[in-house]
Amino acid sequence: MDLLCEERVSPSSAGSAGEPAAAAMGPRAAGCDPVLLRRRVLDNLLRAEERYAVTANYFATLQTEITPHMRRLVAEWMLEVCEDQSCQEEVFPLAMSYLDRFLSTCAVGKSQLQLLGTACLLLASKLREPGSRGLPADLLVFYTANSITLSDLCSWELLVLSKLKWDVAGVTAHDFLPLLLARLPLPALVNTDMVQRHAQTFIALAARDYEFTLYSASTLACCSIAAALRGLCMDGHLPRLRDLTGIDLDCLQTCLEQIEEMVQVMIEERVATAPNGQARAASGGWTPPPAQPKTHNSAATPTDVRDVHF
Repeated sequence: MDLLCEERVSPSSAGSAGEPAAAAMGPRAAGCDPVLLRRRVLDNLLRAEERYAVTANYFATLQTEITPHMRRLVAEWMLEVCEDQSCQEEVFPLAMSYLDRFLSTCAVGKSQLQLLGTACLLLASKLREPGSRGLPADLLVFYTANSITLSDLCSWELLVLSKLKWDVAGVTAHDFLPLLLARLPLPALVNTDMVQRHAQTFIALAARDYEFTLYSASTLACCSIAAALRGLCMDGHLPRLRDLTGIDLDCLQTCLEQIEEMVQVMIEERVATAPNGQARAASGGWTPPPAQPKTHNSAATPTDVRDVHF
């Protein structure tokens, strides 16, 4: 008896030089499930996020050796590693959530902070990367310029897990983005994928700064979406986002203004350090608007996200 395979492989799915399609494309994440966009999912996330929130300033109460500036330096290094390895967008914010939760429960020394960040990256990549694409431990050791050992990293991975009580699922601002965007009255021609990418960038940038740690994940998601929309010369829909999440409008407005200020400072720094920065600034790529009173209807500094290099 002959066994025949009726499967057909399209030319676009085949790898180069006869490689299998799976090897050419690598592990692929699952597609979007419409069931996961239902209202009950949003309600469950809003309830669950409180469990993973950092509600106190651990620099004032627990940490004596490290400072917010040290945290930012480690966060920027972690972000560079994620970008260099093309990690999923959710990996870096989740790793920073682990780091903040750990620092709110356990004091660490200066020499241990990068080791902690490395362990958090290792855990976050295992959880959020599809298939077998998690960051290898030995590669992370290499990124630290071999300032830590593989044994140290494995030991701290277990330490972080124990301090987090093995509760590593976490809720980050990324989890709210598709649920909120699906419920905003956006015009049909709006590219929601682009808005989501810009919002993801704002979330990553905000995760570097300790001042955003005390905002809930849903607040940061709402304001990142609003900043992305306003940067594209559209309404930020803060009242609608307030209705969806139940977050106080004043809190949303304050967080939005902080995000826009953060992006404006970053753009000004890029212009100042870029070659011929004055010519670029004068060419009309981005012009800071005149100062306006801060009201709920119009934030002081619209964010032109088209001048941010994503």
